[in-house]
Formats: sequence, C-alpha cells, structure tokens
Amino acid sequence: MSVLVSISIFPLDKGESVSNYVARAVKVIKDSGYPYRVSPMETTFETETLEEALAVIRKCFEVMEPDCNRIICNVKVDYRKGRTLGIISKLKSLEEKMGESIEKGLNL
Repeated sequence: MSVLVSISIFPLDKGESVSNYVARAVKVIKDSGYPYRVSPMETTFETETLEEALAVIRKCFEVMEPDCNRIICNVKVDYRKGRTLGIISKLKSLEEKMGESIEKGLNL
C-alpha cells in the first residue's frame, strides 16, 4: 500500500517571507524517515498507512503552533493499494510517456 501526501503548510501572521517556518515542517518530514521530495509550492512524502501520514502532518503543525497564531495547511492524499514507491514510480511513468526527464523542464 502507498499513501502519497503533498502538503503545503505556512503561517499567515509572519509577514511576506515564511521560509523559516516552512523549513521547520520540511525538517519534520525529513526526520520522519519517509521518502520525500520538496518542490517550490509543496512537499510530497510517502508512507505505508494513512495513520503514519496523519502523524507526520500533526507534527508539522506542532512545530509551528507555539509561535504562529494562524496556520494554513493544504493536504492532498493519494491512497493506492498494491503500490510501493509511488513517489518514484509516478514520476518515472510520466517521464516515459513524455520521452524525457521532468528535470529538464526546470531550465535553470
């Protein structure tokens, strides 16, 4: 089983730049030991159960809650039985269909 979660979490009461707060949530996800991928607008991670995913989301809230009065959190969940490493296989499937690496689209 695979539970892919994309999360965007940030405080509304800390001004225009909130990367210091977002970094707290990304560290929680990194420290969880689950595979993850950071993008400019959200972070995606993969667990085996919904309970594990919700525990990580709760910890993301907990690291912001002490000094943030208002927190926005957008979460998307992709639950699929019989899938493993969906965080990789979904991207590989897309690359195969496009015939090129997704990373090339960054044009940095």
